[in-house]
Amino acid sequence: MRIPAWTPELKAQPQELVEAIKARRGGDFINLDLALLWSEPIARGWNVFLKEVRTGLGTSRKLREIGICTVALLTGAQYEYKHHAPDFLAAGGTQAELDALDRVVAKDARRSADDPDLDHTMRLVIQYAAQLTQDVRVEDALFEDMKKAFDTTEILELTTAIATYNMVARILMALEINPET
Repeated sequence: MRIPAWTPELKAQPQELVEAIKARRGGDFINLDLALLWSEPIARGWNVFLKEVRTGLGTSRKLREIGICTVALLTGAQYEYKHHAPDFLAAGGTQAELDALDRVVAKDARRSADDPDLDHTMRLVIQYAAQLTQDVRVEDALFEDMKKAFDTTEILELTTAIATYNMVARILMALEINPET
């Protein structure tokens, strides 16, 4: 990591914040937490917001996770992929679908996510995530396809999950935060 791993000795943080982060993580910090805890407002906001994006949205977890995995592959954020590929599988995704994601990202997922191992909605989400990640702007035709497949809340929640994990990827990559060993 390009910055020192946070410790309470290096920078004191409120114990309730430290405990809230540990509780969300199941008792242990991950390396990302050890960067975020250098700033109380960032760590506090992150813990609340990312918890909601991860577990509080009604939109399909499987589709959110394939969007997040798309972001991770496109940005080179292996840390993100290592954490979210298992979540995709736990949400009902398959290894064949992850392999298909690798194939379409290797081509140009912004233009097409066609692969026989992906259903129509997964293709849309992957292409949408690729355009959001690489172009920032989404083509009108793709957005119209999204509106046919998803309601307004689902579009907002998918967009927010994808955008959020673009932010995460940029922090991971800029600070060179590596996966836990």
